Amino acid sequence: GMSKQNCRIAALQMISGPRVGDNLRCAGRLIDEAVGQGAQLLALPEYFPIIGAADADRVRAREDFGQGPVQDWLAETAQRHGIWIFAGSIPLTATVAEKMRNSSLVYNPAGECVKRYDKIHLFGFRKGDEAYDESAFIEAGDQLAAVDTPFGRIALSICYDLRFPELYRALAPVDLIMMPAAFTDTTGRAHWEILLRARAIENQCYLLAVGQGGKHENGRVTHGNSMIVDPWGEILDRKMKGPGVVIADLDHARIAEIRESLPALVHRTL
Repeated sequence: GMSKQNCRIAALQMISGPRVGDNLRCAGRLIDEAVGQGAQLLALPEYFPIIGAADADRVRAREDFGQGPVQDWLAETAQRHGIWIFAGSIPLTATVAEKMRNSSLVYNPAGECVKRYDKIHLFGFRKGDEAYDESAFIEAGDQLAAVDTPFGRIALSICYDLRFPELYRALAPVDLIMMPAAFTDTTGRAHWEILLRARAIENQCYLLAVGQGGKHENGRVTHGNSMIVDPWGEILDRKMKGPGVVIADLDHARIAEIRESLPALVHRTL
């Protein structure tokens, strides 16, 4: 209703490397910059604490949920700035010893973790020399998640989830879709922007997409192109490659106006 507050949201694009400390320092600088521009709700990319030479590096960096250097850093940073942090994803322990959960965590301004979402769709892709199989080292989650904030209801999702519109339909209506990613440049160039804008348009909500964006120390190239999309599909701000801040205002009057003039969510029959 009318009680939801407008807010300034920021996507913090990174090119994470194999050393967690370096990545946290980079994230900290971007958070300082975004807070300086008035951001109240900030989002980090998928795997922001580590992208190493091999999948095993991520698995080794796992933390138990509720404790660990990355989670402690997130809690302390959210509390110090008095902001909401959507920690794109970090590796958490799984029920099987040799795998990890790819988990998105939400911290409120008191530094409390108020929501956890474990990625449910695991990416598999093979073309020429390029091959990915997330199921080899990730244990899939099985619960959808949205979080209620003073700024509205926010759907959580990670990377490959973007290709499954039924995930967002199951959570609708929401005010904002969160899409942290480490999209490959191959699939990103082909599909990233069009899928992001489609998800925002069909769900008539804002969408914050925050990517890894550039050439990583391990040689992998991620797509970047972080952007904030409004409920009409307009791109309000974007950054193609390199670390940096993408920032825009989430306006509830805009959501209401679009849903009133074109009540597609009300017209759903399936």
